[in-house]
Amino acid sequence: MAGREEAEVQVSELELLCSMFPRQEEFVVTDQLAAAELQRYAEDESAEAPSSALRFTLNVKAEASDAAVVEFSMACVLPLKYPAVLPEITVSSPLLSRSQQVHLNSDLKTYLMQNCSGEPCMLSAREWVKDHAAAYIDKELSSSSVATSNAMQSEDVMFTRLWIYSHHIYNKQKRKNIIDWAKELSLSGFCMPGKPGVLCVEGLQSSCEEFWARVRRLTWKRILIRHREDVSLEGGGHAEIQKQRKFSTLEEKCFDAHGARGNHMDLGQLYRFLEEKGCADIFQMYFGVEGH
Repeated sequence: MAGREEAEVQVSELELLCSMFPRQEEFVVTDQLAAAELQRYAEDESAEAPSSALRFTLNVKAEASDAAVVEFSMACVLPLKYPAVLPEITVSSPLLSRSQQVHLNSDLKTYLMQNCSGEPCMLSAREWVKDHAAAYIDKELSSSSVATSNAMQSEDVMFTRLWIYSHHIYNKQKRKNIIDWAKELSLSGFCMPGKPGVLCVEGLQSSCEEFWARVRRLTWKRILIRHREDVSLEGGGHAEIQKQRKFSTLEEKCFDAHGARGNHMDLGQLYRFLEEKGCADIFQMYFGVEGH
C-alpha cells in the first residue's frame, strides 16, 4: 500500500471516530497540525508527506467487577505507515499500578498483532480495552488480602516531578506538543523556551513517564532529565495529588527574552519564579551556580 493510500485510510478512520465519539471527553485529537497535514496529503497529490504522526486520545469507561465505572485513557499514535504497521497505544488509569499498566498494554499489543495486522484497528482496540481493562485492576487485588493490596496500591501510586533540561527549545510545534500533552495527561509545571530550555512537569508517575517518552522521541540537539522527585501518595486520591503540586497548570514562561535572536531568558527572573514556587534549589542543579 502506497503512503498516500495509507493516509486516506487514516483520514477515513479519523472521520469515523469523530462521528462515533463527538464529545471531547470521549475523543480528542491532540495534534491538530498533524491531522491537517494528513488530510492535505490524502487529498492533494502535490502535497508533501506529513511531518509527524497523528496523535489522539480515546477515553473509555469500563465496568469493574464491583459494578464501579472505571475510566481508561488510550493515548494513540498512528505511524505514517499505519495500518501496514500497528498503532502505538498506551492505556492508563489512576487506578492502575505500574505493573498492571505494563501487563495491560503488553496484552493489548499481543491482541493487535494477532488480530489486526494490516487492517484499521482503532475500534477493535477500544472494544478490547472496554471489555478487558478493568480486569487488570481486579487481578492484582484478588491475588492478596485487602490489607496487602491497599498497601501495594499506596506504594505504587506515586507523584512525580521531572526537571528536564534541553540545549534549546525554539520549535513552535514542539512547544505546542508540550502544552497539549501536559493537558492531556493532567500534568502541571512550566516550560521556558529559548536557550537553554527548561521544562518541569508534575503529576502521576505513569503520566510523567508517558510525557517523557513522547518528548524524548522528538528530535533534539540535547535533552535530559536533570532531576527527578518521587513522592509516595497515601491512597492516591485527587486531594493528595493536588496537595503535592507546586504549579496549577502547565504554561509557557518567558522572562525578558534578549540576545541577537531574542532567545536568551533573564535567569534572574527564572530564579525568582522558582523561589516563589519553593523550588529555588533546582536553579543550582540546572546552572551550577546559586541564584540571586
